[in-house]
Amino acid sequence: MGVSAGRPGPHPRLVAGAGAVAAALFIALFRFRRLGPLDFWTWIAANVVLVVVLSLVLDRGYAARLRRDVASAPLRKIGTGIASAAVLYAVFAAGRLLALRLFPFAAAGIGSVYALKSGLPLLRVVLLIALVVGPGEELFWRGFFQHNVAETAGRRRGFILTALLYAAVHLASGNIMLVLAAAVCGLFWGWLYLRFRSPLVNIVSHTLWDLAVFVAFPF
Repeated sequence: MGVSAGRPGPHPRLVAGAGAVAAALFIALFRFRRLGPLDFWTWIAANVVLVVVLSLVLDRGYAARLRRDVASAPLRKIGTGIASAAVLYAVFAAGRLLALRLFPFAAAGIGSVYALKSGLPLLRVVLLIALVVGPGEELFWRGFFQHNVAETAGRRRGFILTALLYAAVHLASGNIMLVLAAAVCGLFWGWLYLRFRSPLVNIVSHTLWDLAVFVAFPF
């Protein structure tokens, strides 16, 4: 279902550097949650835009790879993304019930995540998720970082390293439930990219899951 890589990718050191930049940006985000006038959602959107632009600058073949991906069986990929988002939502629904039974801190941790959108216009949160955060995180973490690490270190190592880094940046939040959620999501979306090699599948899955969890059907 995926597409070929096309021209050679960026040097591994550039990919590692991009990962370090992304880690620094997102660690600061989860540690402080606000940056001057920027609330959490505006700040995360700004971070996502920065790392996506960086990925397109470093990987000169990335834009062409994305165009090929969208042009190849788009309806099937969208359907796969929708189905995978539903599966991940079901996993989290079951996981929430289990966590509330096992961990006394689970309810507070989950509540802290939802507090990030408290007092903000719902439409702004929806637009940022749908147009920037959901698509952009997949464009960087899986479409650029995992893809290029896999090109030099192997697909399995690319999957593992990306999932670890994706979860690790959330440690700065101090919220165990958020870190666990990021670990599950990182493994799931990393496997999805490993399986289909399609940024479009991942974008649809991530964006719909975010909208379901944060807006339409919150836990």
